[in-house]
Amino acid sequence: MSDVTLRLKGIEKAYNKGKSNEVSVLRGLDLEVGQGEVVALVAPSGAGKSTLLHIAGLLDTADAGTVEISGTDLTTLSDRRRTAARRENVGFVYQFHHLLPEFTAAENIILPQLANGVSKAKAEARATDLLTRVGVEHRADNRPAALSGGEQQRVAFCRALANEPQLLLADEPTGNLDPATSDRVFGALMELVRTTGLSALIATHNLDLAARMDRVLRLDQGHLSE
Repeated sequence: MSDVTLRLKGIEKAYNKGKSNEVSVLRGLDLEVGQGEVVALVAPSGAGKSTLLHIAGLLDTADAGTVEISGTDLTTLSDRRRTAARRENVGFVYQFHHLLPEFTAAENIILPQLANGVSKAKAEARATDLLTRVGVEHRADNRPAALSGGEQQRVAFCRALANEPQLLLADEPTGNLDPATSDRVFGALMELVRTTGLSALIATHNLDLAARMDRVLRLDQGHLSE
């Protein structure tokens, strides 16, 4: 790939290191996600997909290997600089929306932008634009408790993209939804990713959804295969 957004090289991760019950989760793993590419990550439960996503998103550190985003090696950054790099470069979506319950849908998208130094006017305009793209602009002033599960997750997608990251990481983003809602919400996610030119690594158990992405990678025994 000529333009690579995410590159992992030789990633290793084990838990209970040095003990008799040491568990090796990732074993010299290599991964590339190209600019504008959407990659599905399929894995059995307990195979380490969440660990992989957390390392890729700078939420966790590997025992060995390097993490590069857009050609910059972020492996050895201080905690403060890792936090800044994560906030500026990476958006996260989880199985559960994790929206702040005391704030409206729009405010949940505005707040991360304000924390990143964006003016209130620009933050409000971007929140409106993102909510419109996923078809829930009419719910902007509602708090999460008043939204359906599918609406909550679409707002969570918008929040993940609030600061215009280069990379979206999603961990079972439709896993908590019924099949029909899952299909609609995934369609909204793909539309959002495609229209913003994002790169995305999306973990899912849903093979039908995985088949709609550009590539499917399988994680098993600490290694990736296509």
